[in-house]
Amino acid sequence: MSNQTPFSLRIFVADGDPDGLRLVERSNWIGKAVMFPRALYPQVRNRSEFQQTGVYLLLGPRTEGDGDTLYIGEGDPVRPRLENHYANKDFWTRAVFFVAGPGQLNKAHVQYLESQLVSRANAAKRMPLENGNNPQEPTLSEADRADMDVFLDNILGMLPVLGVHAFERSPTITVDDGTPVLTCHGRGVTASGHDTPQGFVVQAGSYAANDEVPSLKEHFPNVTEVRADLLKSGVLVSEDNKLRFTQDYTFNSPSLASATVLGRSSNGRVDWKDASGKTLKELQEAQADK
Repeated sequence: MSNQTPFSLRIFVADGDPDGLRLVERSNWIGKAVMFPRALYPQVRNRSEFQQTGVYLLLGPRTEGDGDTLYIGEGDPVRPRLENHYANKDFWTRAVFFVAGPGQLNKAHVQYLESQLVSRANAAKRMPLENGNNPQEPTLSEADRADMDVFLDNILGMLPVLGVHAFERSPTITVDDGTPVLTCHGRGVTASGHDTPQGFVVQAGSYAANDEVPSLKEHFPNVTEVRADLLKSGVLVSEDNKLRFTQDYTFNSPSLASATVLGRSSNGRVDWKDASGKTLKELQEAQADK
């Protein structure tokens, strides 16, 4: 699959509440993540981390459909920006921001991080953004840019562990990986994909049914919402009375992937099959037997 470097995280639960203020440090890294629920902001805002320069994420439930909405920003320091959002932005229920030691980050650094995070969230299309526009990337020296790219990689590596998946691109699979390519046929369309630790990936160029069976919205409204989201974001586009995937896209489960493809309820462990006709369920059972 991919050769990622192992790392460890140290999570300090500052108030003893697992859902409260958490300070997260990564091995061999100068940065620190600070996570907290919105309700706790008045109690934690006087901490020294809030007086540092950093980049932050605000997350909260969507007004329509499942999942979260995301806002990305930067502050020098972060507290005035969070103070403003606490008073004026209603959607968010939790926040996470990243800072470093004194003098390690400046305004241009966090503007670069903000720009890169917005760009990557837009490309991944995993979560709708509250940001009204794309921030401009500041001018950085070659050395500063290299340092911030390392800082960014550390942020992106930590966020999924912290429950934030907005920036994850679908993993690239090659034949050499030994991962079987699976297909899903039905309702006049065919899609290809593969099961990964991140979720089930439907490959670019696959097709989905143009319409949905009448009962889908009533019994599986989440599938209808996912299809609508993918059309809105451009992951799915209309082509020859079908819907085509414009990019690899990761679904939370094989069943959500196949239901989105077929426009009807689906058991993905049965509807995804390899070239010999074996279902994903049969392949997984065979692996378990080994």
